[in-house]
Amino acid sequence: MEKVVRRISLKDQQSDFAFWQTKSPEERLAAIELLRNQYIKFIKKDAEPGLQRVCRVIKQTQS
Repeated sequence: MEKVVRRISLKDQQSDFAFWQTKSPEERLAAIELLRNQYIKFIKKDAEPGLQRVCRVIKQTQS
């Protein structure tokens, strides 16, 4: 295997946003889940798996 190194200017570098726009929604969610699991595994060892559920009741004023 040949090792290759490329140097590019920060101005010429593609953005992360452009990269993730090329991925399907399923691939993006899988990447988020992977990062979330890594975070829980290494940082919050006592945390329960799953997403936190938050519910708020907001009273609307009539205008």
